[in-house]
Amino acid sequence: MDVAVLGTGIMGAAMARSLLRAGHRVRVWNRTRDKAAPLAADGALVMDTPAGAVAGAEVVLTVLFDGRAALETMREAAPELRPGALWAQSSTAALDDAPRLAGFAAENGIVYVDAPVLGTRVPAERGELTVLASGPEQVRVPLAPIFEAVGSRTVWVGSEPGRATRLKLVVNNWVLALTHGVAETISLAEALDVDPGDFLDLVAGGGLDAGYLRMKAEAIRSRDFTPSFAVATAEKDTELILAAAKEAGVHLYVTAAGAERFRRAMAEGHAGEDMAASYFASFS
Repeated sequence: MDVAVLGTGIMGAAMARSLLRAGHRVRVWNRTRDKAAPLAADGALVMDTPAGAVAGAEVVLTVLFDGRAALETMREAAPELRPGALWAQSSTAALDDAPRLAGFAAENGIVYVDAPVLGTRVPAERGELTVLASGPEQVRVPLAPIFEAVGSRTVWVGSEPGRATRLKLVVNNWVLALTHGVAETISLAEALDVDPGDFLDLVAGGGLDAGYLRMKAEAIRSRDFTPSFAVATAEKDTELILAAAKEAGVHLYVTAAGAERFRRAMAEGHAGEDMAASYFASFS
């Protein structure tokens, strides 16, 4: 299929490579062209404008910072959108973005599919993301080759725009809580002169153990904060979760505290590092 990927950060670049490996014809665009340029070596056509990237595309995939960025980019692309094209919107967006995004699609004769993904750098590079999707029943078959290229599992959660994003925010809330739990536990262990390894050995194999605990604990202990999910992006997602909770009348006190941890880490210069760098908020 002819696919346009708009946004080639950590996730977008990896998803573009997965599409290329699956044999799709891929055009890519990124506002900072240098981030898209390396994909030319993988066979992608690197375009200077969103409109150039989407020209003739059967599927448009947006993997940008948030819903607002996705809408702004698609407005730039609008003159060249192919009538009937499928728009898989994979940026993590706010709940109130959904009607605006779907409205834009309807006005421009394309089909909107809410399609956020679960996973970070490594599963994205392996084509092993989980795709959460909501959209019209008739798009499931034509989109299957795209979602199968970038992910190992696709979960359809209905046809309502924004339904997949709702599930994504719930899952992200859990992921962020785990991240802060690991960061605070390791920082407490170090402060109390407890070897973090003793803690990890104690919980190994039991109900308190988790693969995610091991992964983030290793990042903190090795001080390797190569981003798979950056602090700045995690802070943005936290604010989206808090806004959705407020609208629903739910108080998320732990999540609000987590947002403050991310802001503290950002103030200490860790915005572009992996979100495990919330560890540094314990000392600021």
